Amino acid sequence: MSLKKIWNKITNNQKYQEFKYLKQKEKNIKLFKNKFEEEINQINKKINKQHKLNFLHSGHAADIINILPVIKKLSKDHECNLFINLDKPIKFYYKHPAGNLFINKKIYEMLLPLLKNQKYLNQIDIYNNNDIDINFDLLRSLPINLLFDNLTYASVITGIQPDLGEPYISAGNHEKLKKKIIIQRSFRYRNQFISYDFLNNYDDLYFVGTQDEFNDLKKIVNKLNFYNCRDFLDMANIVNSSKFVLANSSLTFPIAEGLQVPRLLESCPDFPAAQPHGKNSFNFYFQSHFEEKFRYLNSL
Repeated sequence: MSLKKIWNKITNNQKYQEFKYLKQKEKNIKLFKNKFEEEINQINKKINKQHKLNFLHSGHAADIINILPVIKKLSKDHECNLFINLDKPIKFYYKHPAGNLFINKKIYEMLLPLLKNQKYLNQIDIYNNNDIDINFDLLRSLPINLLFDNLTYASVITGIQPDLGEPYISAGNHEKLKKKIIIQRSFRYRNQFISYDFLNNYDDLYFVGTQDEFNDLKKIVNKLNFYNCRDFLDMANIVNSSKFVLANSSLTFPIAEGLQVPRLLESCPDFPAAQPHGKNSFNFYFQSHFEEKFRYLNSL
């Protein structure tokens, strides 16, 4: 720490805070100019000049779903190939189904049928040193705050801005689960200000997350039923057949967004990156709003 910085911190906190703010700005500008600006510019050139685009993503599964609206828009005049990089380590994620990895082989294999059902994806494969035109992992390295709408992350990298109120996932119907209330609640991204106990007043509640997540919510919601999805296309078919979806920021809500079915998002006060888009798509932070929006969607 410089002597000037130490002196300002001791004698004038306002100047010290201003000094820190300006220094951080300078640092971010330098980092972007030296490390990232040329790559962003090259991505823009490739979109404008190439007919074929190879995309890279290292997970999470929900983040991969969230890049699809941009890829779908690009597919109108590009051949789009998506490569998934497996087993990239993550520093910490509370009770992640893939442990300390963004995405592992098991989750990839569950995601693959859903991705293959999207006709605008020409090829989906595991990354193996393929030539990549657009690396969506770049977002996690950029000197920007990620506390904004995570469905627009791909737009930040590409400059492509699709209509997020339009469907960008294709799925079928589910014969056994029709017009049910579909629920997922992961252990991460929960809202500590609300409770699910009022759901005991409702029927036809089906949980589609992991067994551990179900067991946890079952302690509160006695009427909750469990459905073990064989893969994420099976989950999408259930979501597509649902009355509406209730979920926090995990895989089921992005699928519901992509299908544009009625949906309700449990917003996380600690990391409010997920946002609803389109018709009959709502979020909540507090109990009265939770119950009000749930009643409304149940009345449709």
